[in-house]
Amino acid sequence: MPHKVGVILSGCGFKDGAEIHESVCTLLALDRIGVDVICCAPNIEQSVVINHLTGETVAEKRNVLVESARIARGEIKDIKDVNAGDLDALVMPGGFGAALNLSDFASKGAEATVNEDVARLVREVHKAGKPICAICIAPGVVAKVLGDEHPTLTIGNDEGTAEAIENCGAKHETCAVRDFVVDTERKIVSTPAYMLGPSVAHVAEGIEKAVRETVAMIGR
Repeated sequence: MPHKVGVILSGCGFKDGAEIHESVCTLLALDRIGVDVICCAPNIEQSVVINHLTGETVAEKRNVLVESARIARGEIKDIKDVNAGDLDALVMPGGFGAALNLSDFASKGAEATVNEDVARLVREVHKAGKPICAICIAPGVVAKVLGDEHPTLTIGNDEGTAEAIENCGAKHETCAVRDFVVDTERKIVSTPAYMLGPSVAHVAEGIEKAVRETVAMIGR
């Protein structure tokens, strides 16, 4: 039977939700490998809504699960209904939604809190010895949840974000956009994606490599 890989989405649109290019590249990479994907997102209100044309904050309410369903073409679950037993691995694309909706890492850094169900699923998957892949800013979520274990992660080379991740207890490793970092002991893979850019081609290459390494770690 095909492996089952969970993908945590955080809305739709890089300024206030999941980064669409990163999410689609993730789903494409997983589909090319031949795994079954289980998309999920928290059923909560977005912390902020941004007009992606103007960059302005708007007085509008949007639901993270409903917006994430746009990327998942409606095939998505409330994350509270997903458990580690349903999955063989877990992947988190980036976009500011990871730091605004899955957590408040964007505003609080090392003092951030993580959505209860997101933190639960990350802990469950990790405790079960199953691999986790974090993309772009999503390593901030992993650092906050698993910081006590001092995982090695990357967000590229942004000094401020790297410092915040290390203040959570993680170790940061500088990485190029086309590459990825592996914490073999903890089965955690990360890649910078649009923390570096500069184009979807660069981002897609790094994500493809990171996703393939994550799936290859299943059962090790």
